[in-house]
Formats: sequence, C-alpha cells, structure tokens
Amino acid sequence: MGKGKKHFNRKKKGFKPINKKKKKSAKENEVVNKKAIFNRYKDKQKVEEEFAKKKQLEQRFLKQQVTFSESEEEEDDAYGQLISCFKSKKNKRVVTDSGDEEISSGEESHASDNLNETTLSHVFEESAAEAEEINNEDNEMSSDVVSEESSDEDIMITENPDLENEVDTLNDPFTKHLQYDLQDELLVSLSNVPHTEKKVNKTWPVLGNLTICIPQPVETLSKKTKPKFSILEEKLYAPIATVPHICHKVEFNQLFIKPQISVNVVSANKINLIKKDLDITEVMTPLQKELFSVINNYQDLWFPERTFTNAEEIRFTYCLHVVNHMLKTRTKILHHNAKLAKKSDLSEEYRDQGLVRPKVLILVPFKDAAYRVVKTLIDLVVPKEAGQVVNKNRFEEDFTGGELIMPSKNPKPEDYELLFSGNTDDTFRLGMTLTKKTLKLYTDFYSSDILVASPLGLRMIVGAEGEEDRDYDFLASIEVLIMDQADVFYMQNWDHLLHILDHFHLQPKKTHGTDFSRVRSWAVNGWTKYYRQTLVFSSIMLPEIMSVMNKKCQNYAGKVLVANIPEVGSIQQVLVQVPQLFHRFNATSPLASVDARFEYFVKEILPKQRDTLMSHTLVYVPSYFDFVKIRNYFKKEDIGFVQVCEYSKDSKIARARDMFFHTEAHFLLYSERVHFFRRLRIKGVRHIIFYQPPTYPHFYSEMCNLMQESNQNKYGGSDCNMTVTILYCKYDMQRAAAMLGAARVARMAASDKSVHMYITGD
Repeated sequence: MGKGKKHFNRKKKGFKPINKKKKKSAKENEVVNKKAIFNRYKDKQKVEEEFAKKKQLEQRFLKQQVTFSESEEEEDDAYGQLISCFKSKKNKRVVTDSGDEEISSGEESHASDNLNETTLSHVFEESAAEAEEINNEDNEMSSDVVSEESSDEDIMITENPDLENEVDTLNDPFTKHLQYDLQDELLVSLSNVPHTEKKVNKTWPVLGNLTICIPQPVETLSKKTKPKFSILEEKLYAPIATVPHICHKVEFNQLFIKPQISVNVVSANKINLIKKDLDITEVMTPLQKELFSVINNYQDLWFPERTFTNAEEIRFTYCLHVVNHMLKTRTKILHHNAKLAKKSDLSEEYRDQGLVRPKVLILVPFKDAAYRVVKTLIDLVVPKEAGQVVNKNRFEEDFTGGELIMPSKNPKPEDYELLFSGNTDDTFRLGMTLTKKTLKLYTDFYSSDILVASPLGLRMIVGAEGEEDRDYDFLASIEVLIMDQADVFYMQNWDHLLHILDHFHLQPKKTHGTDFSRVRSWAVNGWTKYYRQTLVFSSIMLPEIMSVMNKKCQNYAGKVLVANIPEVGSIQQVLVQVPQLFHRFNATSPLASVDARFEYFVKEILPKQRDTLMSHTLVYVPSYFDFVKIRNYFKKEDIGFVQVCEYSKDSKIARARDMFFHTEAHFLLYSERVHFFRRLRIKGVRHIIFYQPPTYPHFYSEMCNLMQESNQNKYGGSDCNMTVTILYCKYDMQRAAAMLGAARVARMAASDKSVHMYITGD
C-alpha cells in the first residue's frame, strides 16, 4: 500500500522530461525581463510601463495558445489538406493590392477570427528578430548578415519563435515588392519597348503635378491553365502596383517603419521641423510625407525641384527609407537562419538574398554630400550613446576639410557658395555594414550593405573593357539606387553615370561566398533590374535624366514623375534693358539638331556678328563637343577669338579676359562647365550669343546681367549697341520654358515666325 501510494503521488506530481532545460520560475523571468527593459531605457518609470505592456502581451498569447495547438492538429490531417487542395478554383494567384493576407487551405485554421494581424505583426516583429539573433549567436552568418554580440535586451523574447511566420506582414510594401516572382504576362510587358503601362495624373498639395506610370500585364489571347507546382502548393505572384496615396498622418505601424528606428525619427528630423515652424508631434514635414508616400510604395521617383532649402528634407526621407529597407532585410535573414538551424530542407520561402551582398547604392557628387548622408544614417540607426560607429574618426578626417575659400571682395552667387561648401572632392567610395546597434564604415564592398560613392569614384573601379583590374560584381544585386543632385552629375561627366548604369545586374564573375540555396529565384533568373527602385533628385528638368528614367529604370512597380510647368522664367531676373532675340531653327531629330544648329549659326548668326560694330561678343556654349566644333571653325576661318573652358589654365584664362576687355579679340568662346565650376565675372561683354539655352535657367540672367555699365569698357562701344541672341529648336523647349515661362514658349512654338524679341529692364 505504501509503495503504491508513493508511486501514485510521484505520478501525480509528474516527471521532468529528459534532456530538457529547467524552466525558470515566473519570478525569475520577471527579474530578467525587468533587467533587460532597464538596460534599454535606463529609466525607472519607463521600465514599469514597458513591463506592464509586456505582461499584457504575454496574457494575450496565452489566450491564443489553444487556437494554435488546434491548428497544429489540423495540419497533420494530410487527407483533409489533399481534399481542400482539389477544391481550389485557381491555379495561379497574385497577392492582392488591398493588403488582405493570402492564406492557403492548410493554413486557414492558424488564424483566429479575433486576432488583429496588423497590430501583432508590428508589436512582436522586434522581439522575434531578437529571438533569432540569440539562436544564431554562435553560428557564422550568411553573405548578407554579420555576427553580433547578444545583449541583455535579447533575453526578452517570446516562447514562440515562429510568431512572425504565423502572423506575417503581407501588407508591408517590402514584402509585396521583393517576396514574389513576376507573372509571365508582366515579364513580357516589361521586356517590350515601349512597355504596356497605365498612366495616371494626380495633383498633390506639395509635390504638385504627378505623372504615374504603372506597367500592366500583356493580355494573352489563349489563356492556358498552368499546372500547380505541387498538390498542396499554389504559386503566388507579385501584385500589380497601385497608385500611391498621401500619408496625411504619420503612424509608424501603418507605414511599416521598424520600431528600432521609429524612436529616433523625431530627434533626427528635428532640424527640418524647426525650419518649417512645425510642432515635433508632426514627425515629418508636408514634403517628406508626400515623398515617403511614393518611396515607401517601392516605385521609381524623379523629383526635379530639389533646392538648397528642401535638400535636408529630401536627404532625411531617402535615408529613412534606406535604413528601414536594410533592417527588414536583416530581420528576415535572421529569422530564416533560426528556422533553418532546426531543419535541413530548404523551401522557396527561405530564399531571401541576392547574388552579392550590397543592396543600396547612394550616388552623390561631393564628399560633403556623402558626409551629410552618413551623418543622417548615424542619427537614425545609432544616435548618441545608443550604439557604436566603427571607424568614425577616420571618416571625419577623410570627409571634412578641404573647403574652397570664397572671395570676399567680389562674392560668388549664393547658390555657388552653398553648392561648393564643405569638401568638394569628387573621387570617393565608402562601404557600410548595418547591424542592430552598430554601423561599420569602410567595410569591403562585398561585406557591405550600403554603398555611398561618386560617379567618378565608381567609374574608376568599374573600369573599361580590356582593363585587368576592374570589378563590377558588387552592382549585381542593388535593390535601391539613389541619385541625389543628378544635375551636378551632368555637369561633372554624364558618361561616367551612364557607364556605371550599364554595368548593373550583370552576372557576377566570382561567387563571393554566396549561398546559392538562399538566392531569390528572380535574382537567379536575371530579373533583378525589374525589382530595383531608383530615386532621382535634381534641381532642374533635363531630357538626359528623363532618358535614364525611361531606358535604365525598369521597376515593375512603375514610376512617379513630378512635372510642374514653370510659370515664371528666369528672364524676369534680367536687370539690363537689352533686346533679346530668340531664333528658332528646324530639326528632324535630336541627333540632327546638332548639325542643324551649327549650320544655322554659321550662315545666319555669325556673318552679322563679325561686323566691327559687334565686337565684344561672348559665345556661350553649353556642350563641350559644340565648343570644340566652333573653336575649330574659328581657327579654320581665321576669326579673332579667345577661349575659356574648364580645361584652361588660370594664366590663359586671365590673358583671354584681358584681351577680350581691351578689344584685342572680337569673340570670346565661353563653355558652360567653366561657368558652373568657377562663376567668372567676365567684363566688357556687349553682345551674347547663347548657342543653346543654358542648362540652368538662372545662368541666363547671370550672363545677361554681366552687361551692366559697371562691367563695361567705356572705349569698347556704345551702351545703345547691346544684344542677346538665343538659338533654339523644338527639342530645346524645356530649357526655353525655364527661361521664359511656359505661356511665352507656347506662343512662340505656335507662331509662324522664327524670330521673337523680348526686352527687359526699366
């Protein structure tokens, strides 16, 4: 009796399972959790608040345990799954744009009716990622992840590591854009030239007129039913993009901004909010809200209204998007690493990487711009005393200093001083690795997540065909490309940018340690170019940038172009009272306009300007190729002239200016690039010929205002004998509109006359 009773009591208490760790008591867990929360916030009141929230969340999970356990039993019912699969009506599914979750028949029982999926996915996203980091602490990470030491904060995890899988954030634009393959009809549309696309015009309060182009699948005449990939699986395809909507109120959960950086957004963006006289509760300025609404939709964007006033707002917006994108990528890889550590089979859902590691490329023209970008990234990821920045001192030394000394006697224009402030070196490249609480600078390109470089800096690495030491494999898997101040690239060397873009998404020559079992199927198929998002910011509208958007950007999510009509032209800033003649010539194509322009200049303009009364004539030439063509013609015809271009030495520039001022040279050939980089104040100008409308509209008024009386040689001619001549064709209408305004250019284009005159001044 005694033995039986003793045995009965032992069974009643229950035996501990073999080879299982002893679970901590509730009191021990409470101490550990409080310690972890305190290490995060260092504040007693916040500790109590956070711990109360944590307890509520744990209670909510306990309520859901019954639902999850029942769903696991249903999952074992293979016969039920087989029958439910045959009941399916469609063989191919596209993720809906409305944001509803696609749940297969075997998974429907996993979701409870009263479960708020959107809320849970955001609340527990960070805790799930922390659990994954603990599981992977001693393992070597794959090519897209770096190892990181676990902290006290990592102890605070849930007991269900598969929570993110149960409550997946399919509404997240990141998942929608990158998770799925493209359907065949959409691939055909994207490969066709021109694309089959839908155009929508919108007007937003700040951005103004938007032209939204969204690729559409080709409609096939014979709709053949495709077989299923397996009995229990249906193929999911990427959704057709939707028109972006303005985010009037910033809510981090709805914008799918990671909790890790959402706490730093206000502090990092405080300067921009103060400039706009906005309250800190606004989080973002109106311009930032509209820009982020487009960018977060993973559509290409061209914003041609960048100014020195809104530059910081734009920079913060795309840096926020970059950090958010990289943290989501990292969390997904960590999550998959944790799951793969428990099982050996690899399914399609674990493909989460590209052919190489770098995911983001930010192109900026000068080191000072790169310095501002990196500082913004630091403010978002590791603000003061919240993390570590590796090689920060080296970065400060390399990217600061070297400022141009601005003259005080004859000051340069304001835009020149703002553009060339800080370090103006244009040869640099920098790799960065992003971890949970660390930002590593100067990392190797193939170990980097984010690359910041200038076009010239990358061009030197990419090299030319035939060179031995060239490398462009790091461009194979770029998912986000940002070109800030693209108009400055045009003034530096546009060919460098085009050469770099031609080497995007090519097949790598080496493996670079890539785990091909984890590479996304669309990356293996060579479709990365259809997934890359390109963001272009410039201060002017250029046909060359539009050409890049049309030919080099093939994002299946479409593109958004900001196209506001210039109502007021730069002609209103001309102070001198001088007749301005606009000569229109005919050209059949942009290529034919080069020869047609030169022929019109030689036959119609030059003979009149060679008269002795027309001395002190400055010929303003935007293109260096046209500059060389005119220079060679002047030499051939023995026309007296001097020249100033970007390649001229200081001594030759000084001599040319002196000869022109003292009437020793009839013509002065002046290139646009030398004006952009030096802003020379040429004296003695009485006649100006714009061989083509200037690239920057304010250059027109700057050059015309050089004809003021204070800059003239009193022995060089009469004040009544001054003219301005502009050559243009129908392909220059965009530049002409920026000079004159859209209304005037429209009247000129509709007129039968080829010459129009405007007079400015009092």
